[in-house]
Amino acid sequence: MLNSALRQARDRGAEHLPWSAATRRDAVFTAAGVPLGLPLILALSMPKSGVLLPVAVLCLDLLTVAQRSRFRELRGVEIPGRVGPDAGWVVRLRSGFTWRQAGYHFLAAPALAVGSFLALAAWGAGLVMATVYGWAPLLPRGNSLRHGTGWSVTDAGVTIAGLALLLAVPWAVAWLARLDERAARALLGPNRAEVLERRVEDLAESRAGVVDAADAERRRIERDLHDGAQQRLVSLAMNLGLARRTLKDIPPEAMQVIVEAHQEAQAAIAELRDLVRGLHPVVLEDRGLDAALSGIAARAPVPVRLTVDLPDRIAPTIEAVAYFTVSEALANVAKHARASRVDLSVRQQSGRVRIVITDDGVGGADPSTGTGLIGLRKRAASVDGTLAITSPLGGPTVITVELPCEL
Repeated sequence: MLNSALRQARDRGAEHLPWSAATRRDAVFTAAGVPLGLPLILALSMPKSGVLLPVAVLCLDLLTVAQRSRFRELRGVEIPGRVGPDAGWVVRLRSGFTWRQAGYHFLAAPALAVGSFLALAAWGAGLVMATVYGWAPLLPRGNSLRHGTGWSVTDAGVTIAGLALLLAVPWAVAWLARLDERAARALLGPNRAEVLERRVEDLAESRAGVVDAADAERRRIERDLHDGAQQRLVSLAMNLGLARRTLKDIPPEAMQVIVEAHQEAQAAIAELRDLVRGLHPVVLEDRGLDAALSGIAARAPVPVRLTVDLPDRIAPTIEAVAYFTVSEALANVAKHARASRVDLSVRQQSGRVRIVITDDGVGGADPSTGTGLIGLRKRAASVDGTLAITSPLGGPTVITVELPCEL
């Protein structure tokens, strides 16, 4: 472990030698930041800064683009930009990102530019001081660095100081580069709350896309079954019915086979129609949620009193979620509630669709004891909806679903 620590210290020391590639990269990076900090230094220091400061504020975005390009090209660091859609000036001035951006350009960038300039100037001075024995003979006689034909003690001191600067400045330049990177990540990029907010928006958009894709796939399967398999079964049933009526001189056993095949074809057609209706009813797409729910209420084994108040047509995906939620809820009532009637209310208010399903059954419905009610809740949540259940023992059971009108 000691050898590993010594090796790491040696490697770090080698990286900060004046002639190393890492030192050259840090020097170029910090030097490139000096001119980007000078405009705001001048704007803050000039007497007419009241005129120049608004101009500097308007140039914040340009300076930010230049700084990001400097980090990307010279340091290989990608600083993320503003998250979310573009907004107006009033909204941008109120956002924390704009104030962090201003903090970097008005405080961090000028301070780092001054530090970088001083470090590079010290590096140049160190180079000049370390080579004093090379250029001191060119000075006129009597200069403090040249006494007669010999060398003074001052020459040795200047050389040692120059060598010390040449060795120390790379460490300072590397520290300035790291400090600049940390400041840029914290002030020029989005903070954690903004990243999470954008992530939530992206997830909501992708979820909406998945829901729309699933609904479109159900529509495609419904069309394929309706126009393909169902039509073939109808044709088969018609041919079998025709054979059943016209073929009179065949053995009874053969006629019995035709009769059974005709009945099976008719049963298959009925099952296929129910399957197609369960995938995506045509009436829902053609006439909307009101007509589709009227069909459900008419076919329900329990009497349903339906009230629908939808002034405007809602999004097709929301219509599908509402339709299947009501369909499954009524199926659960018929199976488990032992109810004599159901009140179904669908209303649109404040940009949301509110569905209330009330039955006079035995109550005691608990989402934790089965998958039916959990499935209803998940179906509503898939489009940012909510589902609440109130079901005391003895009834009544009230299921309240709220869905957005648009995704």
